[in-house]
Amino acid sequence: MLREVVAGYLTATPSAPIGVAVSGGSDSLALMILMRDWAQEVGADLRVVTVDHGLRAEAAEEAQYVGRIAADLGLSHDILRWQGWDGTGNLQDRARRARYSLMTDWAKENGIEVIALGHTADDQAETFLMRLSREAGADGLAAMQAKRLQRGITFLRPMLSLHRAELQAFLTRRDLTWVSDPSNDDPRYDRVRARQALQVLEPLGVTVASLNQVSRNLADIRETLAWYTFVEARQHVRVDHGDIVIPLAAYRTFRPEISRRLLQQALIWVSGAEYPPRRKGMTLLQLSLSAGTGMPLAGCRVTVARGDIRITREAAALKDLTAAPGEPWDGRWRLIGPAVPGAEVRVTGETGLKTCPDWRETGLPRTTLLAAPAVWQGDELVAAPLAGRAEGWRAELLRSDEQFFATLLTH
Repeated sequence: MLREVVAGYLTATPSAPIGVAVSGGSDSLALMILMRDWAQEVGADLRVVTVDHGLRAEAAEEAQYVGRIAADLGLSHDILRWQGWDGTGNLQDRARRARYSLMTDWAKENGIEVIALGHTADDQAETFLMRLSREAGADGLAAMQAKRLQRGITFLRPMLSLHRAELQAFLTRRDLTWVSDPSNDDPRYDRVRARQALQVLEPLGVTVASLNQVSRNLADIRETLAWYTFVEARQHVRVDHGDIVIPLAAYRTFRPEISRRLLQQALIWVSGAEYPPRRKGMTLLQLSLSAGTGMPLAGCRVTVARGDIRITREAAALKDLTAAPGEPWDGRWRLIGPAVPGAEVRVTGETGLKTCPDWRETGLPRTTLLAAPAVWQGDELVAAPLAGRAEGWRAELLRSDEQFFATLLTH
């Protein structure tokens, strides 16, 4: 039964290796075994990865323990180590981001397109309570996505309908011991307190199962709102040289939740950020636009001019960004042109735009051109193709307009 649930999320005959992330805890350990059984049946190439965050002395041995079990199962195993914790910021958030980044890089290096994660219904319920305490909206409270694309890698959660207790019973029947992380009992962490709260709420009927159902209901609402946002965007929004442009008159007809979603996705699209701005920032932006003015937010500059709202990149956010000619710059552009010794791609900025006397003839706003890519040789501007000084160079967008509209449905 458990294997069938997991197999239902997997391709019958995968053409590329598949990864599974295993910490050694009961959930991920059970996932590894269930996926091994599936892989043997369909002939899939399953690879195991463990991230050692280096935060506990026992972590290295736990990673080795996973490796020994993987070897017994005939599976390859890699350990990725994070050494980026400097004692500042939110530890759990930074560790999570680092974990996904390391796994994504590992997948790309090994030709892996999908990584399975061991999240369960219990994780879903705990996350719901944590986000409820932060006054999250429909998106935050909606169910975890069973599939999520990040930097070209699909992260799969095939066990969201399964409970931790049944996975632990499965491991016990296999005579396997799982790692118990002491932080899972430390009340300093939000997730631990949420887990404890579930025990208190259970007599009221607020259970893992009921919270999962509520989160699924909200996921349906999320999809509906995403569809209506997509429809409005298709009718009114355009992509102009990488900027998102929304007619102000149309914007003022949108319901607040639709405008928030559209602006949020536009900011993510233009900035390349992994996560949207916090709700407080989005609320301030909506209030600003209602008054007919813009503001900087999340590495972007939102302006109102000539009857349009324009979301463009913030030039100041790009001042230290460089790339070789022909290589991606800011995740959005590539500059192609003649060979120039020592040339590099940097932001045009005020200094560069001053050397482009014809920039007004391009028809693009000054804020857009300030954040546009240019070719530099030391302190000398070689070319700024978007600002009317091509000098044999051209600027290519790496993403199509259609991809922006698609993200309104998939994000």
